[in-house]
Parts: sequence; structure tokens; C-alpha cells
Amino acid sequence: MRMSILFSQTLREAPADAEVRSHQLLLRAGFLRPLMAGVFSYLPLGQRTARKIEQIMREEIDAIGGQEIEMPVVHPAALWQETNRWYEIGSELGRFKDKNDRDMVLALSHEEVVADLLRREVQSYRQLPALVYHIQTKWRDDPRPRAGLIRSREFVMKDSYSLDRDQDGLDRQYRAHYQAYFNIFNRCALPTISVEADVGMMGGSMAHEFMYLAPIGEDSLLLCGNCGYRANRQIAVFQKSLAELEDPRPIEKVSTPDTKTIEGLANLLDVPKSRTAKAVFLVATLTEGQAKVDKLVFAVLRGDMDLSETKLANALEAKALRPAQEEEIRAVGAVPGYASPVGLNGVIVVVDDAIPDSPNLVAGANEEDYHLLNVNYGRDYQANVVQDIAAASKGDACPRCGATLSESRGVEVGNIFKLGTRYTVDTGATFSDEDGIEHPVIMGSYGIGVGRLMACIAEEHNDDYGLRWPITVAPYEVHLVALRGGFEAADDVYRRLQDAGLEVLFDDRDESPGVKFNDADLIGVPIRLTVGARSLDSGGVELKLRGEKESALVPLDEIVSRVQQLRQDLFDDIAAGVVEVPFEG
Repeated sequence: MRMSILFSQTLREAPADAEVRSHQLLLRAGFLRPLMAGVFSYLPLGQRTARKIEQIMREEIDAIGGQEIEMPVVHPAALWQETNRWYEIGSELGRFKDKNDRDMVLALSHEEVVADLLRREVQSYRQLPALVYHIQTKWRDDPRPRAGLIRSREFVMKDSYSLDRDQDGLDRQYRAHYQAYFNIFNRCALPTISVEADVGMMGGSMAHEFMYLAPIGEDSLLLCGNCGYRANRQIAVFQKSLAELEDPRPIEKVSTPDTKTIEGLANLLDVPKSRTAKAVFLVATLTEGQAKVDKLVFAVLRGDMDLSETKLANALEAKALRPAQEEEIRAVGAVPGYASPVGLNGVIVVVDDAIPDSPNLVAGANEEDYHLLNVNYGRDYQANVVQDIAAASKGDACPRCGATLSESRGVEVGNIFKLGTRYTVDTGATFSDEDGIEHPVIMGSYGIGVGRLMACIAEEHNDDYGLRWPITVAPYEVHLVALRGGFEAADDVYRRLQDAGLEVLFDDRDESPGVKFNDADLIGVPIRLTVGARSLDSGGVELKLRGEKESALVPLDEIVSRVQQLRQDLFDDIAAGVVEVPFEG
């Protein structure tokens, strides 16, 4: 490609709203242009990199038996109503009506469509197992798009779906994807880790997220450097310190004026926070049939712990949670800042699993400026649900080995889910076994966002001058710069490199050397060749790797073979990092 006709231009400065490094560089280097918040056009350079990422995905999923298909981006709402997700998912699901006034959905994911294909195409156990995938546009109406491609509203994903007759088959395909995903990320030269994750709106029995550790990440991860335990903070578990065992004592009401916080209460009464009960009121949106209903929830934890809303939502199978308003709290007889579950009715009480083993806690008295001493679960109140609802934090004890957990930020670049029969039961997607008995097909779902992966690679591989693409995903392999006195020779080198099958971006523009070199650094193609009067007088072409200061002078008649060898060396270096990864299930 000659830069004189390239449909793109570099920018000297990034737009003010580009807040992270990858977003700034992709805009400045001419890979992307914004259309509106969270929606981008890919220019030729960006499109080439995206297509290379997609090809790596195709190769790795094909290698584990994948068959590529393409599914629609517009779905009938009736299909999503069958699985109930029409009612469960909020405003992020793109809903609209066609001209016949039928409800429609913009694809947020494709589980429903796969289930519909299954019930049409699969009848017998002989057609299983199978693995289908596609690379398709999605729409998620995120109210807070940020960080360029890392959190966008319209995006392209690789989705694959495993189809099995039993759990063993799902386990095999899940583990195959686990390795294939690491192969994809390693071929893109992006360091990632896997963490245990919440199944969220997808449903199912197990999920893993693949995380690129970076300060820009929105996910908090709990990591154990001793045994390798890794989990998203949303669902991470930890060893909870044991309460001191003692016999229950009688309840006693005490005056605690202007003491609405756990810290203030512990200081006033001279007790550790672990001897207090923390009250958290939320309103949960629950699904009853096809109707959504809001219920007031009272979550109770020890005062030295924080609530995990994800764990609470999972415990209740809630579709959403929001903080309760003061009037909603008072309506059930509780007093904000002085609340306890003792004597309350008309509220769903959920207690953390450490509460039943924590005797004689200090809790609210449901009366302004008063608390109760010696509140005991079982004797003084009961719960609708007892479950782990506490959020793990840095410094907590690892649930496996007891070592201290550390915390890191991460960007989710891929996820895998064991869906089981979550979608096939609702849609009637069944197969007949050897005895003619009908069973629901067992599914797995596996996704990687193309744009998000591209942004993370850019976030990882850059310097003060611009992008530094790995050879496997660079828009071009060679950036050829022609300077004054070298245009004719550079044009010949360009043709020879192309004839040898190399991908070349040829800067044939009438610009100064400074502009050309700055643009070359900004765009970040891994191999740079410079042809000008000075290099030709010295006997050849300057060859330089992006990011290295030193260049080498290569004779004109050797340049193709030298570039071919260097290209192969760069590919080999990345291939050496594609290794088998133990499954962390």
C-alpha cells in the first residue's frame, strides 16, 4: 500500500476525550475514527489489524473442531422471550420494532439463535458433539462507554458454541477452548491470566475470564502468589477469620447517639468491628414468571467485611440490585443507621455464612440512637438465605492455602461459560439417544471481543513515540520509507518485497524525513526500511526494527532475503510463547 493513496491520516494530537493510551494512539495513528460515543469506524490500518486477529481466532478454533457459520445481527424478540432474557436484561439490550410492529432485538449475544438452530438441525445423538462459531457484530447499549475499544457499544466478537450430549463432552470442549484462548492471546503477544468468574446474565454452572492485567482495567482481581488461586473480586472467596466461641448472652439495649457507622460504633463501645453486624438495604429485581418485581432485601454481614453485590444477586437470583431509599427502609420498621433484622417483617433477610458462627454481635435496635448488644442468629432472628455474600479484598486469606491475597486491575479480553441446558430446555432443543429418549443438548459459550483485544495489544505494545505492533497482528510487516534521492530505488524495493509475499506499507509521500519517521514510529509496523540518497551512497538500504535505536545497512540485492529472515525470526519468537497451559478448573 502506498501511503500517498492510503485512506487515513495521522494526527499530531489525540482528541481531548481519548483518556487511555491505546485509544489515543489508535486515533493518532489513523486506525480508528469515532462516529458517536462507543461506536467507531475502522480505517484501513485498523481493519487490517482486526482481520489478522480474526484469522488467528479462526485458526485456533478450527484446530479444535470449530465450524464457521454466520448468524443474524437482528433477532425476533419472541426468541429472547422463550429464554426469558427479554425480561431479565435491562436497557443495555437493543430493542426496536420493525415496520409490522413486531418486537425485535439487536444481537447482544447469540445463545438464543444457536438454540433455535439446534432444535431445527439436530435430532440424534449421532450429530453430537459439534462446535460452531462466528465472528459477528454486537450491540450493547452501555450507558458509560469509555477507553475507546475497551468499552464500546458496538463491537465485533468471536463467539463459539459447543454442543454436547453429556457433561463429559462439555468438559472436554471447555478445556479445549481454555487452551485455544491462551494460544490466541499468546499469538497476539498479549500476556493474560485466567480467573474464576461470575456467570452473570449468561447463566450456567462455571465461567472463566481471561484477563490482561493493566491499571486501566475495570475488574478487580484477587490473586494468590503461593498456590495460584485467581478470581474476579465479584465472586472471589476467602478464608474468614473465626469468631471467638462463647455462650449467647441476653440482649441489652444501649444508647449510641449519633453513631450510624460501623467504625463509630466500634470506637464508642470499644469492640472490634468483627463483633458488630453490618446492615445493608437494597432493592432486588426478581423475576416471577414473566413479571419483574422489586423486593426489599436486608443483607447482614460482620462489621469487618464488605458486601459483594454480585454474590448477593446470585444468592437471590436477582436481575438487578439498587440501594434502598430511606422511605423504603422505614416502611418495614427499620431505621437507617440503626437497623437490625430483629423483629422485622416484609423484608428478605440474607445473612453472610459467617454470621451464624459469630455470637453476641452488636446490631441496630431499629430505634434512633440505640443499638442492641448480644444479638445472636437463630435465637433472635432467622434469615431467608444464608450464603457467602462477603467481598474478598487485598490482604484476606486465600481460600485454598491461607496465604495473603493480592489485588490487581484487569481488562477482560475473553470469557468461557458452561451453559449446560440453560437455553436448550427453554427452546426445546433436544436430541434422541440410542434408546430414542429425548434429552436437552448441553451447551458451552465462548467469546472474545476483537476490538477490545486489539486495544489491549496497543495498550501493551507502545512507547513514547507510538505503537509497536507484534508481527502477527501488525497492519503491515514492513514500513518502507523513501527519502529524497531514493524514490526510484525504493519503488523497485517495494515491488520486489511484494513479489516475495511480504506486506509493505510504502511511504512515497512528498513529506519531510521528520514527518515520515514520526509517522512510521506512530503507526508501529515492526520492520522499517529507509531508502534515500545517503543510504544508497553508503551501499544499500537502512534496516531497523521498531523500538530499536540501531539500524543496519543492507545491500540492495540482499534486502528481500534479509527481510524475509527477519520476518520469520519475529514470527518464531512469538510462536515460542504458545505453550500448553494447565487447566485451572
